[in-house]
Amino acid sequence: ILPDAAAVARRGAEVVAETAAAAIDERGRFTLAVSGGHTPWAMFAELPGTLAWERVTIFQVDERVAPDGDPDRNLTHLLESLPAGAGADVRAMPVRADDLDAAAAEYAASLPDAFDLVHLGLGPDGHTASLVPGDPVLDVADRDVAVTGLYQGRRRMTLTYPVLSRARRILWLVTGEDKVDALRLLRDGD
Repeated sequence: ILPDAAAVARRGAEVVAETAAAAIDERGRFTLAVSGGHTPWAMFAELPGTLAWERVTIFQVDERVAPDGDPDRNLTHLLESLPAGAGADVRAMPVRADDLDAAAAEYAASLPDAFDLVHLGLGPDGHTASLVPGDPVLDVADRDVAVTGLYQGRRRMTLTYPVLSRARRILWLVTGEDKVDALRLLRDGD
């Protein structure tokens, strides 16, 4: 627990940099899956110059089905927050495809066996990634990527529990008064 959102961003950046250095030393590459929300973009602002970006592959944890460049898209904010000229390999979820289920399967086939690090946030309702309470995607155990029902007016593509469970490390970044109850439940194992 840190004093403010800026401290959370700095600590998150430290964890990413440490994990990346170890992964690059061990495997020659760092695979990172990034969630949406506000916390990762502040964290990325703390990272310039600390990573061998040309050895980093960034995947999306989840994405809204929305047009390219839409302000609701996590990818829009991810690309804006990466340092200029970073050279990371960014793998966008194919949410503009006509057949979303086939696109989800295609994205799943591109994933590493295990991510070096997965960043997760937490919504006030307890959702992480786009694993929203009550959505059937919560029960998906036979696929690594799936498409949700409607949530806040949009369907979403998301990594599922099986692929998240295989991650070498998970980094939860949670900020905001509106998430206190959800964080308490998470910490209690709910």
